[in-house]
Amino acid sequence: DAFSPFGTLGLFSKSFVDPHPDWPPNTQVTGFVYYDQLGELPFTSQEDDAALERFMRSGPPPVLFTLGSSAVMHPGEFFRESITAVHSLGIRAVLLAGSGRNDIHNPLPDSIFVAGYVPFSKIMPRSAAIVHQAGIGTTAQALRAGRPMLVTPWSHDQPDNAERVRRRGAGRIIPRNRYFAPRVADELRVLLSDDTYALCAQEMSQQIAEEDGVSSACDAIESAIRSPLFAH
Repeated sequence: DAFSPFGTLGLFSKSFVDPHPDWPPNTQVTGFVYYDQLGELPFTSQEDDAALERFMRSGPPPVLFTLGSSAVMHPGEFFRESITAVHSLGIRAVLLAGSGRNDIHNPLPDSIFVAGYVPFSKIMPRSAAIVHQAGIGTTAQALRAGRPMLVTPWSHDQPDNAERVRRRGAGRIIPRNRYFAPRVADELRVLLSDDTYALCAQEMSQQIAEEDGVSSACDAIESAIRSPLFAH
């Protein structure tokens, strides 16, 4: 059914999920795999890339706000509440708003940069903290970057991912229905002032850096293809 007799791949880091006794036989945890390219998205541009670089060089590291690739299609009040929280804290921020970038009210101060999308590998390691919806792709990139996180899970696997981040000390959680500017500001204030979160995130990043999810997955698939079971 859902699990192959040739084995099962866990495309996540060993530092993120502990082995479970009810896993199917021949489960191999490979490490995270990443897709991090601009591609042909209609709301991206090279101009965004260049403008972001200028913004990053113009001041201290910002807080990054993103809803990944799915929740960003229905952001609700996420970006509005985030902007209000940033104003109250007096910090810099980058908002990756996808196709809704033009719906964000202007004018914004020079301390806030809005783009459709920028590869996470270019922005996350240079951020003071990352606020996101806890999708597995976004979570993996944030963990690889080693930055503390404020997560607001929406659906599917996101609550589980968020709880794993919290339990490992790399971030804090706000439920989606409680994502309001005062709460966001309070949580970010703690996250940015307590070095424990950054240290835990950096420790996980170091462990993740020792893994190669793509190579490990390919090796496992090639090993299965060579097995006598596959030949039959």
